[in-house]
Amino acid sequence: MDYKQKLAGLIELLISQGASDLHLGAGIQPVIRVSRSLAPMLSEPVLTNDDVLGLLSEMLTPEKKALFLKEQEIDFSYEHGTVRFRGNGYFERGKIGVALRLIPKVIKTLAELNLPPALEGFASRQQGFFLVVGPIGQGKTTTLAAILEKINQERTEHIVTIEDPIEYLFENKKSLIEQREVRIDTRDFETALTSVFRQDVNVLMIGEMRTPETMATAVTAAETGHLVFSTLHTNDAAQTIDRIIDSFPGDQQDQIRIQLASSLAGIFSQRLIPRISGGLIPACELLINNSAVANLIREKRTHEIQTVIETGSDQGMIDMNRSLSELVRAGEITVESAYARSWNPKNLERLL
Repeated sequence: MDYKQKLAGLIELLISQGASDLHLGAGIQPVIRVSRSLAPMLSEPVLTNDDVLGLLSEMLTPEKKALFLKEQEIDFSYEHGTVRFRGNGYFERGKIGVALRLIPKVIKTLAELNLPPALEGFASRQQGFFLVVGPIGQGKTTTLAAILEKINQERTEHIVTIEDPIEYLFENKKSLIEQREVRIDTRDFETALTSVFRQDVNVLMIGEMRTPETMATAVTAAETGHLVFSTLHTNDAAQTIDRIIDSFPGDQQDQIRIQLASSLAGIFSQRLIPRISGGLIPACELLINNSAVANLIREKRTHEIQTVIETGSDQGMIDMNRSLSELVRAGEITVESAYARSWNPKNLERLL
């Protein structure tokens, strides 16, 4: 089989179907995801393990292929024509699997993504720590890319991203943007973050905070005059704050709590929901740090943060249930979809 030609054909089919993901595995036909639903490519033959390895080999350098076969999993990025993918190769019951996520080359604006205008305020900040959170596949990286591109278009800043792998590609506009990929441009997140303080950086984007060391350095960077963006796989603002603090040993938690209370700019949580008219639309929660929120963080009362969000709409905060109810009333999503994604269905019922 000509694996280069086969891969090109699968990608063209994915694009023509408006799919977001492509899954390859031994013993199955290629599978795509369209508007959150999986669908096998019925016109394609069932793949063998050799087929999957052959297709994956077209996307990896010889060095990365050797690393994959040694470690049995790998994150990578892959470009095909005008499109780019974030990929993961892995073993499953002794066979090889590949998951590819489409990353558009054109970075959409916050408005084009149907995201709240309040996010624009975080692009104009000089310093602080801003997190975009949510489960995998909810558009966190796309949201951060839109915020960074706004800075790139409007401000003369030095922006550095640390990613694993690099996803969206930026072109210098008003800002100078440098993108570093873990294991290619730097050994790991911690090493890259240590270097940031010697690189005259204004804006820093960390692809994902995976360790306490990464979190501590990110918070310190925000405290020392940098604007820092990152992501976490958490559900909401209160859980995010608790996750960060709980990642540290007990004797360090009070210190990180104080640092977080002073450096946090905001936390944005989003969910992509099937639209009645087709496609996806985000529902969201936005916490903006103020004196009340900072006090709750310092005083170990993060369980009260949800109340602050629900009553803080005049300050730009957004409650997830209110966001869901507004989408239902606008005819964008079904009531069933709203309930399925609500963290407090009883409160949602009062808003509908």
